[in-house]
Amino acid sequence: MILVTGGAGFIGANFVLDWLALSDEPVVNLDKLTYAGNRETLATLEADRRHIFVQGDIGDVDLVQRLLLEHQPRAVLNFAAESHVDRSIHGPGDFIQTNVLGTFRLLECVRKYHADLAPAAQQAFRFLHVSTDEVYGTLAPEAAAFTEEHRYEPNSPYSASKAASDHLVRAWHHTYGLPVLTTNCSNNYGPYHFPEKLIPLMIVNALGGKPLPVYGDGMQVRDWLYVKDHCSAIRRVLEAGRLGETYNVGGWNEKPNIEIVRTVCALLDELQPRPDGQSYAGQITYVKDRPGHDRRYAIDARKLERELGWKPAETFESGIRKTVAWYLANATWVKNVQSGAYRDWVSRHYQ
Repeated sequence: MILVTGGAGFIGANFVLDWLALSDEPVVNLDKLTYAGNRETLATLEADRRHIFVQGDIGDVDLVQRLLLEHQPRAVLNFAAESHVDRSIHGPGDFIQTNVLGTFRLLECVRKYHADLAPAAQQAFRFLHVSTDEVYGTLAPEAAAFTEEHRYEPNSPYSASKAASDHLVRAWHHTYGLPVLTTNCSNNYGPYHFPEKLIPLMIVNALGGKPLPVYGDGMQVRDWLYVKDHCSAIRRVLEAGRLGETYNVGGWNEKPNIEIVRTVCALLDELQPRPDGQSYAGQITYVKDRPGHDRRYAIDARKLERELGWKPAETFESGIRKTVAWYLANATWVKNVQSGAYRDWVSRHYQ
């Protein structure tokens, strides 16, 4: 049995779906079901007895302690986080509450649970914390990619809250001996992504005949990682990672945002052309850049490759094609996830 927190969000849900497709080991899935947590993503598991879904907060100490004692997981994987930079700028409080205080309370529950395990179970137990490359700050155009030794320099309320959570995880290992692992990933994309992030937002707006908002000059560079590759990396780190270590997970796909948007438009032109025969690229609209927008992120994932033999299976070209095709084939999921609150957010933020 493993306990996954945030398992109804984008990355967490993909991890749970892949885990149960590849293994019979049951999953307890704890998710608060905020706006980005979507139970519909897990619809194929509704009748699966290997999947135990619990709606709740990682900061709810009584609930977390009860789940740990009742299910006796051999590992806890923490995906639970507020993760949207734009939202963190407009409302940082939720990010401190979940990413910092929530992680602290979760760590304390796990520490007490781990201390009471039998020696063999203690040796086998793992706490895996899923984090982001944004904790490292921004890179100059010609600078070397982030390694695990790079100094933390977070520049947004979101990245600062994730950096704080990373430090807590590290401290709980060095101070209390909690057997932890940390992964820092680059920008994920793929199925079931909430349509406020760049790629799904472009797909949804393009199909809806709406503007495709691009910040500033669109030349902000990110490394792009297909979500199922990220999930396979996490499984590998859980299986064989060295205790207390951090592993960067990236796709070796550095691209500026405007190139991503144009690629999405070209795929939509091919797979679902506009009725008027024009390119979706005509809907691209440049908007004022967001405050403190980091210019470039890049992940050096050679440690993960060298120590654990992991490499991404998808190129960006194969992954983005699968992603666009998935959104076209799952219009009902996209429609259902777009609540009135979501539409109000997009309208207010990008007007």
